[in-house]
Amino acid sequence: MIYPKVSIIIPSYKPQHFEMCLRSAIGQTYSNTEILVSDNCPTEEIRDVCARYAGNGVIYQRSSVYREQNVNAALAGAKGEYIKPLFDDDLLHPFCIERMVAAIHTRADIEMVFSASQVINADNERIETRRPYEASGTLSGHDVHRRSVLRMENFIGEFTTILFRRQKMWDIGLHRLFKMGDHDFQTGLADLIAYLNLCKDASMFYIDEELTYFRKDPRLQSNSNPTSNPFFGNCFSDYIDLLRVSHDAGVISTEEYLSMHGQVEGVTANLNHYFPQIGEARQRYLTKLAGLVPAGDGNVNA
Repeated sequence: MIYPKVSIIIPSYKPQHFEMCLRSAIGQTYSNTEILVSDNCPTEEIRDVCARYAGNGVIYQRSSVYREQNVNAALAGAKGEYIKPLFDDDLLHPFCIERMVAAIHTRADIEMVFSASQVINADNERIETRRPYEASGTLSGHDVHRRSVLRMENFIGEFTTILFRRQKMWDIGLHRLFKMGDHDFQTGLADLIAYLNLCKDASMFYIDEELTYFRKDPRLQSNSNPTSNPFFGNCFSDYIDLLRVSHDAGVISTEEYLSMHGQVEGVTANLNHYFPQIGEARQRYLTKLAGLVPAGDGNVNA
C-alpha cells in the first residue's frame, strides 16, 4: 500500500502547551507525515522546542503575520496530499491520522474527515465529550450546510478535529476558503465556512472515535476566550450572515429564511449590547427580508 503524505500544520503563538501538542503530532502511528510549525510567538520558546525535536519531521518557519493570517501561512506551506490542522495547545490521539487517512483515501467523493473529540482543560482533564453521531458514516456536504444554518451550530468542531484534501483547498483558492457569497467569515466562523466550502457538492466522513482533544484554558490568548479575541462577537453575527448567503446560494428556501426571524431577533436582543456587530448583521438580514416579504405582510414567521 502507498501511504500518502499528510501535512500536520501547527499555526503557533502560545508556548504553554506547545511541546505536548508537538509530541502528539510526532507520536502518530501513521509515519508519512511532515509537521509544519508556523511560529508567531513573541518569544523564542516555540522555536527552542522545535529545535529539540529536529529530525522528527518537524519543519519550522518563523511567521510575521498574526492570528488568522498565520493559519493561512501554515496552510500555504503544506506539501502533503492531505492536510491535518492542529492548534498549538490541542492534542491528537496516536491513531488519529491513521484512522482518518483510512477513511478518506479510498473514497474519491469524500473531501474531509472529522471525528468525535474531547474538550480538555489546562491540566489535561477531560471536561466535555463531543460526539455528534452514534456511529461512523458518510454525510452530504449539502445536508451539513443546511443543519449548520438552520440550527445555528458548528457540530463538527474546531480545525484540530478535521483532515482534508490539499488539492480541494487549492481548487477553491486559499483566498476564498473562508468566504461565502458576499461575506468574509475569516474572523468569526472561519472553520465552519471552510468545512462547507471543502464539501460543497461532495461528502465528508464522520469517525465515531475520540481522535482529537481541544483545550480550553481561560488563562491563555485563544479565539475561544472572549477576553482575548477582539472578534469573538463575529462568531455570533456570522451565523446571521450565513443565513443570507445560504439563501442566496439556494441551500435554504425562502420559507426557511423567514422562519429564522425569531432566532435572529433573540440573538440580537441577548448579545447586541456586548457585540454591536450582531446588530449590523441583523440589519443586513432585515434588508434582505424586506425584499422577500410581500408589501403589507407583517407575518415574517410564516
